[in-house]
Amino acid sequence: MTAFAPPFEVVVVGSTGGIGAALAERLAQDPRVSRVHGFSRRTNVPLDLGDEATIAAAAATVAEPRLVIVATGLLHEPGLSPEKRLADLDAAALLRTFQVNTIGPALVLKHFAPKIPRTGKSVLAVLTARVGSIADNRLGGWYGYRAAKAAANQIVRTAAVELAARRAEAICVALHPGTVDTALSAPFQRAVSADRLFTPQFAAERLLAVIDGLGPADTGGFFAWDGQAIPF
Repeated sequence: MTAFAPPFEVVVVGSTGGIGAALAERLAQDPRVSRVHGFSRRTNVPLDLGDEATIAAAAATVAEPRLVIVATGLLHEPGLSPEKRLADLDAAALLRTFQVNTIGPALVLKHFAPKIPRTGKSVLAVLTARVGSIADNRLGGWYGYRAAKAAANQIVRTAAVELAARRAEAICVALHPGTVDTALSAPFQRAVSADRLFTPQFAAERLLAVIDGLGPADTGGFFAWDGQAIPF
């Protein structure tokens, strides 16, 4: 484990969402943090995962953040829901799912990774999901979301390899926040026991504890909210 060198700036992409807002709020209370840069489609400097120009413009407003968290995700919206069967697959829905869950976060890494300091601990963390684990897929269904999150995990792993060659103390990881009581999970909470449905505040606390405990040897990993490694 290596510690962040305070004071340091942080970036939260998706800062107006359930988990993102909780992360930004908790980080703003951390005495080590000098500034929290929150970005989403609704912030003063808008960042739209479907528009690379806005991602580049947001990155241009940040100097040297030591922590960048991508706290975004799309599971459902009007006209889009998780597929139960192959027969449910729709090309436009798949493209939309990959744009938000894979391509957008990849472009965030593209534009924000060069901003992190060259020395000292820095973390680039992308919130993916346990259902993106190929090895752990025993239930099937949710084709697009599973595939998009699996692809995001591969983006993270590949970025970690590249970063290691230039920033030895940089850490790039995928994180699973658990099932959190947000709009994303709301239609699917019925089968979740009360002790496994987390508040955004609890999820933020646990994710930041995991991030604090990471060291260079963890880069490229996929970790759950409790710090346990998840197989790809």
